Amino acid sequence: MKIVARNRKAFHDYEILDKYEAGIELLGSEVKAIRMGRVNLKDSYVKIHNGEAWWMQGHISNLETTNVHFRHDETRPRRLLLHKKEIGKLAGATSERGYSLIPIDLHFNHKNKAKLTIAVAKGKQLHDKRQALKEKTLKREAQSAMKKYI
Repeated sequence: MKIVARNRKAFHDYEILDKYEAGIELLGSEVKAIRMGRVNLKDSYVKIHNGEAWWMQGHISNLETTNVHFRHDETRPRRLLLHKKEIGKLAGATSERGYSLIPIDLHFNHKNKAKLTIAVAKGKQLHDKRQALKEKTLKREAQSAMKKYI
């Protein structure tokens, strides 16, 4: 599994509850751009609409070598390929207040297919973010202190 892009901000802003792996309906030029690493997941999200899952605001840049006539819209909605049961679970999870669907990473699986890992997440409050940062720095300091004695 080769990870192409990761949404690091998601772990800071959200508490991750459940993860799913979804295929993505892409154009040929988009697959090439993903292989080149021209992807940004930062402000993107997943939306359930009419029984289908859609990846919204995911930015896949055009390559310079792509013909002008075949260029894709960089932030177009892309359909996610999931089973109906999974879509039903995701729709039920997002109907609860405070839960949302966010992309965690974009990768190629062992069959060389582009997959998007999405998560059911709950937004963190400011004090939760501060507490997480404190725990992270304490853990880092403890690791560096242990390294001196080993």
